[in-house]
Amino acid sequence: MDITELYHFLFETPEGVGCLVGICLVLSLIVCVIMERRTRKRFADRPKGEDDWSIFDDDDEDEEKED
Repeated sequence: MDITELYHFLFETPEGVGCLVGICLVLSLIVCVIMERRTRKRFADRPKGEDDWSIFDDDDEDEEKED
């Protein structure tokens, strides 16, 4: 595959633009998860407040405590 064909596919066809958008979304999600985990490790000694939430915590534990 020639570089001009790749450029044409990625930037001049709807399927190529969709591939670029999908790749950017996946990369952004991976970076966000890595940054969230690093932040949780760095600030592990801080207590949780009532308004704090996390995408990694299970909600099942909270429901069991309320029952």
